[in-house]
Amino acid sequence: MIYFYQFVLSFFASASFGVLFNAPRNALISCGTTGAFGWIVFYLFREGGTDLVLSSFLGALTLSAIAILNSRRRKMPIILFITCGIIPLVPGGLAYDAMRHVVLNEYMTALEYGFEAALISLAIAMGIISTEMADQVLQTIRRKLKREEV
Repeated sequence: MIYFYQFVLSFFASASFGVLFNAPRNALISCGTTGAFGWIVFYLFREGGTDLVLSSFLGALTLSAIAILNSRRRKMPIILFITCGIIPLVPGGLAYDAMRHVVLNEYMTALEYGFEAALISLAIAMGIISTEMADQVLQTIRRKLKREEV
């Protein structure tokens, strides 16, 4: 039952950001599902004991793949789905904690939180880039095979 709640809440977080982002109304459900599936993959791996950084990477891989599919199906830019879908994965709480500890002059703790937030952000970026690069390679192979058939 907890997975259902996680899915629904991350769906609304992503779709709500789509509203703030002025996404087309007919894309809001796709934006929400992109973020929800990315979060569920992150959550499943995290609950399974996987490292926070690796879980974020895998969640970003998933949401990026779904964003590519939604982009093609709806004939809309991929950035729309990635931007809305990434919201649940962003380590805003860690960044906040880092800044809070800077203000409290607890620099070593701030450095730990800041470094972890940076690693998670890098993992998310690498997950998105990896999926898009793999998609580009597959598209190139598909085009070459199609040309050889003709």
